[in-house]
Amino acid sequence: MQAPAPQAGWYVRAMEHLVDVVQELSLARDLPRIMEIVRHAARELTGADGATFVLRDNGKCYYAEENAIAPLWKGHRFPLEACISGWAMLNRRPAVVPDIYKDPRIPIEAYRPTFVRSLAMVPIRTVDPIGAIGNYWAEIREPSAEQVKVLQALADVTAVSMENVEVFSNLERLVKERTAALEAEIMRRRQAEDLARRQSLTDELTGLHNRRGFLLLASNQFELGRRTGMPGWIVFADADRLKALNDTSGHDAGDRLLKGIAQALRLTFREVDVIGRLGGDEFAIYATGEALDPDAIRRRLAAAIAEVNGKEGLNISLSIGVIRCNPEKSQSFEALLQAADNAMYAEKYAKRSAGPPVERNGATS
Repeated sequence: MQAPAPQAGWYVRAMEHLVDVVQELSLARDLPRIMEIVRHAARELTGADGATFVLRDNGKCYYAEENAIAPLWKGHRFPLEACISGWAMLNRRPAVVPDIYKDPRIPIEAYRPTFVRSLAMVPIRTVDPIGAIGNYWAEIREPSAEQVKVLQALADVTAVSMENVEVFSNLERLVKERTAALEAEIMRRRQAEDLARRQSLTDELTGLHNRRGFLLLASNQFELGRRTGMPGWIVFADADRLKALNDTSGHDAGDRLLKGIAQALRLTFREVDVIGRLGGDEFAIYATGEALDPDAIRRRLAAAIAEVNGKEGLNISLSIGVIRCNPEKSQSFEALLQAADNAMYAEKYAKRSAGPPVERNGATS
């Protein structure tokens, strides 16, 4: 039978309600939120006993959401050609069924367990529909043209909202991809900068700090020790007979010796100590700690040299100078480094037994 004519002013109130729904849909950012809004609005706008939200899914009708007085088909899939929602999508127009038992488009066996006697189904988007919205009544009735018009208007704004969500999702995905790419580029730049910095502070042959790196890091440690009252030690080491080795066996042999010295220094000192190759055959170390003393440093270094010589088949011999850095005194780092250099040179000079030791400034032995 024909549904009772809507009360005067119903259409205006329905359209006002639809405006509110449009505003809600404009804020939706995902499909579940759209379906939540629409399944409630579809019943409220027409006074139906139930409403479904159907999605087109690879040749099937997927009943994704519902709001009804009793369960319908939520979660089920039916072939497009075998259900009324598919008919509305395939024909791109509303389907009105006053009595489900008198319409051949209705698969009766699917409806028998439900309360449904009448329905209206409208496509979501009339060009290439992507879904449908259904209204259901528990009694025989034919919805008015105004009710179908309002339901179709709801479906039309739903289509726009779904397209907006897709655009938003794509935009969000692009932003995430762009952000990830930017973060990766920043990471690559930081890694490149770190590598360049390490290379600018690192001796390529030995992997120790180069002169620049040693002076920068050791002087910082020295100033920190002065502020905190932590004493330190500067060790200046020079390889004995490196020039002769280079002359007789070649620079490859000399390079092996320098690498062996670096290995021995790493075995002797801690990771927190600053070890550097200042250039040529000269090495320097800045170590901290009350427990250290010149004799202990020499013993540990001698043991490390013996270990490396045995494993690598080398003949490392070092002349060293050890100077204590007293945080209570006002000597500069540069002056203490020079004092350690002089002490090393005195030891080397004594080994040569070539007269009294003399101070030097940058001279090589």
